Amino acid sequence: MLEVKDLHVSYGKAQALKGVSLTVGEGEIVALVGNNGAGKTTLLNAISGLLRPKSGEIDFASKRITNAKSDAIVRAGIVHVPEGRQIFSNLTVRENIRLGAFTRKGDISADFDRVFALFPVLKERVNQPGGTLSGGEQQMLALARAIMTRPKLLMLDEPSLGLAPLAVDNIYEGILEIHRQGTPVLLVEQNAFIALNTAHRAYVLETGKIVLMGSSSELLESPEVQKAYLGG
Repeated sequence: MLEVKDLHVSYGKAQALKGVSLTVGEGEIVALVGNNGAGKTTLLNAISGLLRPKSGEIDFASKRITNAKSDAIVRAGIVHVPEGRQIFSNLTVRENIRLGAFTRKGDISADFDRVFALFPVLKERVNQPGGTLSGGEQQMLALARAIMTRPKLLMLDEPSLGLAPLAVDNIYEGILEIHRQGTPVLLVEQNAFIALNTAHRAYVLETGKIVLMGSSSELLESPEVQKAYLGG
């Protein structure tokens, strides 16, 4: 479904991605793990059109999207939930969710029903400003806004960042349910344990390069991954 081939991205003279290649297939959750500064967010931003690659190719659903505009990429079906959630604090929960349907026409009431079934707490808070929600609830709101677009691929950047363990559990239950309902996921996580226990396959990114790849079970057993990311 998604194929990234030999992608190079630079910030001025600093090279952030150095020939990254990866794929996400239909029905998969694929994780990208690595330390801060490895290039994980840069890769998602390049896929979603927020950064222009220096070279390389990005194909989605058999169409070339390299250097396409962000709104065209969203309309093609790739939806990106950024690190830090980026909700609109002064808008209500309902208004934030509705913004996710900006590319859609017609009745969206069924989509609201789906969102509230996934995250019932948002229905309870529907008229509250987004800024009054807890961190975990704001992450649920960011996910809810994203799925209103009916994505063909959902990209998540550090969904567990800064959240309490119970909130992380709730978020990942929602992510798994979104996947069960048919949406492939590209997941960026610094918490390798969570990522590898959620994904089918994973890539390890270090200083802009893919250094390991394989099934999640293989990487969980890898001495290099255990030493560098799992405290083994």
